[in-house]
Amino acid sequence: MLKIFSVPTHNRTEMVDITSDVQKVVQESKQQEGLCCVFIPHTTAGITINENADPSVQEDILQELNKVIPFQDDYSHLEGNSAGHIKSSLIGSSVNIIIENGKLKLGTWQGIYFCEFDGPRNRKAWVKIIS
Repeated sequence: MLKIFSVPTHNRTEMVDITSDVQKVVQESKQQEGLCCVFIPHTTAGITINENADPSVQEDILQELNKVIPFQDDYSHLEGNSAGHIKSSLIGSSVNIIIENGKLKLGTWQGIYFCEFDGPRNRKAWVKIIS
């Protein structure tokens, strides 16, 4: 089963917690055991798993990525979003999470984050449940 849902973003760079959206897909699948693959089909966005208890963690991640990979530099790509492409490649386009007893098997402080690097936009996340 492949489920696609929208992820609207509101800033140039942003991390959106999509954990509950992904868990909803798992529940709808009725899959008790297996693997949940979340894929982001965009070249200037990514996905990661990180702390979801303190929002300053996401702020720190974006701040440091923006320092290391500035929006403006001596990029060859003419669209003005090279920084977004680079950040997307570093963060990655997919994560896999174990499903146990019908729930995502995440650590105590973990959440799933859609990472926007060229927003604001209306993005998509694809979720595939594997038994």
